[in-house]
Amino acid sequence: MTGDRPAAFVPVAPGKTRLLARAAGSDAAGRPRERRLVRDVQRGSAEALEELFRLEWPRAYRAAYLVVHDAAAAEDIAQEAFLAAVRAIDRFDRRRPFGPWMHRIVVNRAIDVSRARSLRREVDAAAADSAEAPPDPPATPLSNDVVVALRQLSPEHRAVVALRFLFDYTPGEIARALDMPRGTVNSRLRRALDRLGEVLEVEA
Repeated sequence: MTGDRPAAFVPVAPGKTRLLARAAGSDAAGRPRERRLVRDVQRGSAEALEELFRLEWPRAYRAAYLVVHDAAAAEDIAQEAFLAAVRAIDRFDRRRPFGPWMHRIVVNRAIDVSRARSLRREVDAAAADSAEAPPDPPATPLSNDVVVALRQLSPEHRAVVALRFLFDYTPGEIARALDMPRGTVNSRLRRALDRLGEVLEVEA
């Protein structure tokens, strides 16, 4: 992760003025607190469990939402992922950052849900044509038009975009989190950005 590095901006298509904002990395600054909470949860502290949930919930929910584009489903996914993480927390090595481990569970569950629901093409097309934000979407560093345009991508492409630009993971970190070759991550990111550029070009 990237510590206090300033936010960066990446053009989604050559010559375009619409940009994807990569959130400034802030996880490193909060890791001592995170490690303390994980340690206390492993020791059975209900208060630490509640605090860890409050810390991780917003990011987990945003990540799930950007993959499934359904607020209710994203809530369920984030809750289920947190419960799965807690059930396995006794085996977790707290020398490692908890956030990426949690995000891996969230994103993989969100991809599975999206595949199971098949994200019916006609529903996606109608939603994209409306050019309106879904009800009660979570706040993200991404602009509303980019969030809407993400619906045009596959769940797998949404996942790498969310990890790269919402959490500021490097391609190598995404590859480790999703257990895939780094070249696959780079390819998905490039295709996702190219597709977003095409969608935003049409809407401009």
